[in-house]
Amino acid sequence: MTLYLVVALALLNHTSFKGSKVLISLYALDLGASQLLIGVLYAMYSVFPIVLAVYAGKLADRVGMRGPMLLGSAGLAAGLLIPFAFSGVAALFISATLIGMLYIFFIVAMQSLIGFLPGERAKNYSVFSLGIAASNLVGPLAVGFAIDHHGHALTYLFIAAVPAVAIAWLAAGARFLPGPRDRGSDHHGRATLAMLRRNRSLRELLIAGGAIETGLELYTFYMPIHGNAIGLSASRIGMVMAAYAAALMAIRFLMPALVRRLGEIELLRLSMLLSAAVYCAFPFAGHIAWLLVLSFVLGLGLGCCSPLSLMIIHARAPAGRAGEALGVRQTVNKITEAGAPVAFGALGAVLGMMPLFWATSALLFGASVLVRTRTRREA
Repeated sequence: MTLYLVVALALLNHTSFKGSKVLISLYALDLGASQLLIGVLYAMYSVFPIVLAVYAGKLADRVGMRGPMLLGSAGLAAGLLIPFAFSGVAALFISATLIGMLYIFFIVAMQSLIGFLPGERAKNYSVFSLGIAASNLVGPLAVGFAIDHHGHALTYLFIAAVPAVAIAWLAAGARFLPGPRDRGSDHHGRATLAMLRRNRSLRELLIAGGAIETGLELYTFYMPIHGNAIGLSASRIGMVMAAYAAALMAIRFLMPALVRRLGEIELLRLSMLLSAAVYCAFPFAGHIAWLLVLSFVLGLGLGCCSPLSLMIIHARAPAGRAGEALGVRQTVNKITEAGAPVAFGALGAVLGMMPLFWATSALLFGASVLVRTRTRREA
């Protein structure tokens, strides 16, 4: 029961968080922002988490999960209210910055918490990832239809109301959440960099995680822009992104069985290879039917990558430092999230989308080779 209550909390917040990332791109386009400016705007979600993610992980290890999760939920709701109250690109910048600065505390605490819950770890992360996938489906789809019927500003108000439920729940106690973890004998005040120097496997998994995050971010960032460029309405863009999210849910439902059959590392490698293949084909999709098919197949590939990365890193972290290790993972991911949209926006304006999709394909393929090399070395 505790697992499903925790996932319900994640679903509430992440629905609004994922919806806001589609909403901010479409609102900025409506305000006349350039592709490069949208890239910078999108990157603001990730600037502060680069320096705060490890601290968020250490805080969760030290004080427990409830406080950081409450802080992150409140920051998300406050950030979503800003574009409703104030119009203009500047309000969007403030919103993205505030959400990024505080929501990282919720994300890291939640990811760490899942690994400590009783039961099979693969199943726990699978159920958690199903909740996140559901938010990826509901958030963009609801935002697309809300924009078409109510406009951008009111849509921000609607999605700000969702994390308010999580805030009330956490403020009331949420007694199913555990307290601080035993930091174990491995800690002894060692610095984060020392932990990484001693754990080569963890370093390589973090590199692979950065490649996975690039794949995830390219889709989330460029799908609304590409859809708008070929004349799709906001609701149709939401439908395409919902197909991607539906695939995330389907593959994550099957993930525990796939892990038992193939193993964590091999499944991660195959998922990255499938994602790399789909990115090669994406630039040629100029019709909604092809976008729906490719988005679904890409969701099957990337849908396994993120939860597998979480699960493996949690398992290989030193005792009592899982939150810290996941914070490092978030730091690597947020560097990617901050840099990729700016680079994509600048290069896309000059070179078009095709080279960016192919570069991402090559990056995912390289990460799969790195993971395969690690598997052979450990064997």
